[in-house]
Amino acid sequence: MTDILIYTILTLVVLGVVAAIVLYFVAQKFKVEEDPRIDIVEGMLPGANCGGCGYPGCRGLSEALVKSDSMDGLRCPVGGDSTMQKIGDFLEKTPAKSEPMIAVVRCAGNCSVRPKTTLYLGVQSCAVENAIFGGESGCSFGCLGKGDCANACSFGAIKINPETELPEVNPELCTACGACVKACPKNIIEIRKRGPKDRRVYVACSNKDKGAITRKVCSVGCIGCGKCVKTCPFEAITLTNNLAYIDHNKCRLCRKCVAECPVGAIQEINFPERKPAETTAQIN
Repeated sequence: MTDILIYTILTLVVLGVVAAIVLYFVAQKFKVEEDPRIDIVEGMLPGANCGGCGYPGCRGLSEALVKSDSMDGLRCPVGGDSTMQKIGDFLEKTPAKSEPMIAVVRCAGNCSVRPKTTLYLGVQSCAVENAIFGGESGCSFGCLGKGDCANACSFGAIKINPETELPEVNPELCTACGACVKACPKNIIEIRKRGPKDRRVYVACSNKDKGAITRKVCSVGCIGCGKCVKTCPFEAITLTNNLAYIDHNKCRLCRKCVAECPVGAIQEINFPERKPAETTAQIN
């Protein structure tokens, strides 16, 4: 009985050694050599793993940066130009320059201008509420205000204002990673250029209903009148499906459209206060 036990143990040991040897040679034959620079580049990145770069985390972007011939189209929105320049110097590649971006909420329909018609008592989630019905107001395109965008932000850059029930973006914290854009079921959040001196102009509305319908449910909703399109000297504004849109690549921040909009749907951010004479002249 003892001999059988010894033979069994020896057999298992021999099989284990043989298997280990086989696995070793197989691993050597199929092993993939990884560029050590990938680890170094990953260490230079902020480690947010937010996916704002378009890759699955900082590791994915690191591999792309090392393996690509150029850095065109490769950028970490969290680290910004300083981080990309540091990586470019290390890899001896030239980073592509890009303008600073920021998340913008294209809805200004707070409680005072977009009254509620129903009351939602379900799970406090925009995704859930959107799946059940259009929302508590008559506008089926507007913000639901349950904070999915705020929950998705890893940097605390977006919060729901308890009074207006609308999300507000903190420009000091926003990295333009795009997590809030993906989280919003209404698609009202957009990544746009910050603009010089952090100034920007955009249509704070996403309603595609006809003007008369929009006007009934929200007093600051775009009615698709087209006045802004006609007044823009740079052809930066288009009108599609009853909704005006300002191309931030063409906009020169002249603000003529702001004064022309009859409902105040166009927002101007961080501009100096208009002088009365200037306002009157633009309206006329």
